[in-house]
Amino acid sequence: MVGLMLVSSAPCNAASIALPAQSAVPGGVAIVPLDVESEHAPVAMSAGHRVLVIRQDARWIAVVGIALATAPGRATVSLREPAPHFIGFEVAPKQYATQSLKVPPKQVNLSAADLERVEKDRVSIERSLSHWSDLAPQALQFGQPVPGVRSSSFGLRRVFNGESRNPHSGMDIAAPAGTPVRAPLAGEVIGTGSYFFNGNTVFLDHGSGFISMYCHLSKISVKPGQKLGPGDTLGEVGMTGRVTGPHLHWGLSLNHAWVDPELFLKQ
Repeated sequence: MVGLMLVSSAPCNAASIALPAQSAVPGGVAIVPLDVESEHAPVAMSAGHRVLVIRQDARWIAVVGIALATAPGRATVSLREPAPHFIGFEVAPKQYATQSLKVPPKQVNLSAADLERVEKDRVSIERSLSHWSDLAPQALQFGQPVPGVRSSSFGLRRVFNGESRNPHSGMDIAAPAGTPVRAPLAGEVIGTGSYFFNGNTVFLDHGSGFISMYCHLSKISVKPGQKLGPGDTLGEVGMTGRVTGPHLHWGLSLNHAWVDPELFLKQ
């Protein structure tokens, strides 16, 4: 197991890292140049959350995740220094697919006990997604964590028996049960758990509010506090939680917004 290899956010002579594909839509990523001169990364906020700021081509830029629920229109990044001010960017509309399904009511309406468990799960998951570390990610382009066919279901909204559910917030990758799931880039394990919907799950912190999530694992091979390098195994593909077959649900959260993993994959 190799140590965590995150990069400092302070200016240096190292080459700039490749950025994710820009797609300023709900569920996408906006690349916003910051009009500040500073020796250290400025503190930038958007939609109430601190955002990732990195040095790129001799200037600071914010890499902003745009939540799926964001309305199209004007959005801002706020800065405190040298004086409080805002930098605007436009969020374009995007229409994701909707799938309507008719299923037995018991598959949709949870029991009181299940609802109580789901609420406890929500608190635990929120704790991981709210984590912040001051180092910047080692990379913003990388390979997928498990080989297999990728679905295009990010943002898909399912309607069960006429009742709309939250949109799909990650990428599903089809793979046989037991296939090793590997960290696509360096990170620290900040949470593990067994959840009602997500099954066995691992959260990795890659720095500056960039968090990845791996769900439905048959086996978890890591513990909180453990530091992983690119390619280290964190678990195995399974079908725990509420699923119909083995696959990996892979989620990427940037400044507390689920963003499309496709934007971060090397082409």
